[in-house]
Amino acid sequence: MKRLTTVIVALLISFTVFPQENTFTVTGKVIDAKTKQPMQNASVFCQNTTVGTITNADGKFFLRLKNGGYDLIASYTSYETQSMRISNGGPLNDSLIIEMSEKDKNMSEVVVAAGFEVADGWDKYGKFFIDNFIGTTPNASACTLDNKEALHFYYYKKRGKLKVKAKDALSITNNALGYRIRYQLDSFVYDYKTKVSIYTGYPLFEELQGSDAQKELWKKNRFISYIGSRLHFMRSYYDSTLNDEGFKMELLGANDKPTVIKNPYDSIVYSVDSGDAVINIKGRLRVTYTNHAPDPKYLEENRYPLTTPVQISALDITDGFVIEENGYFYEQTEVTNMGYWAWKKLAEQLPYDYNPE
Repeated sequence: MKRLTTVIVALLISFTVFPQENTFTVTGKVIDAKTKQPMQNASVFCQNTTVGTITNADGKFFLRLKNGGYDLIASYTSYETQSMRISNGGPLNDSLIIEMSEKDKNMSEVVVAAGFEVADGWDKYGKFFIDNFIGTTPNASACTLDNKEALHFYYYKKRGKLKVKAKDALSITNNALGYRIRYQLDSFVYDYKTKVSIYTGYPLFEELQGSDAQKELWKKNRFISYIGSRLHFMRSYYDSTLNDEGFKMELLGANDKPTVIKNPYDSIVYSVDSGDAVINIKGRLRVTYTNHAPDPKYLEENRYPLTTPVQISALDITDGFVIEENGYFYEQTEVTNMGYWAWKKLAEQLPYDYNPE
């Protein structure tokens, strides 16, 4: 425990400033898809980072990013949100053209959806949504949703599903990690039959201002959230340090029978392409983190022995994935969290430009 405390206290690196040799720039222009005219004040950001801006009078934007991969998001009121994958190895980072199309104003769809809207949705489902979106971890209790009035709740009784939409970007203040998150919620769906929640959206992080003591506490809390996380796992896989960092992997077959992956860098499951780590694993991958015990609250909620010494998570993988330098991976929609990582929701999330070194 003494060694862990020493490591935490030693975290002195800024989370938003990087040496220029480890960064790349992205420039481009946002235009109306129909008129081809520039769009001023469009929001352009890399989701799950602290990096974002708005376009100038000519529709142009400029971003500086730490090397790695990102989903670049462009949004504008009444227009469809645009997303594209970028990285420091991308060939067109200095000349992006993003075309924005107006949203379909099909009123019949609105009327149908309105028929399922719950009038007192927040009173009925507000806490349930918070628990399944922000989480129930100790850090979740330090999070506040600042504009709950933006939410609309729809319940589909025949399908046994709850759907939540937001008319505006959600503003979540995480006082445990020192971030304010602007989350453009696309949709949140909970299936009561499978007890699985799925949500999609575009988060942008902003550093909170605080005293030196608060900033030091945030650094410690961020580090504790980071160790053993999916982001930590992806970065360790990319850096070829899985064993040193305390991660063990097993492939679960029929009846969840485990097969230990003794060498996660064997050419059968791992290769390198243009500097990216290509992981050729399909099915359910169980990941055990051995360097830190799970949070007691997780064990209590899931009725596991309080003496459980390791964190156990799993990934359901459709067809492999590719990891970039900063821990970003794709395709993210084809990889589903289970176990400990599924429990650690938005309240534990860190941006891709977080640096624990």
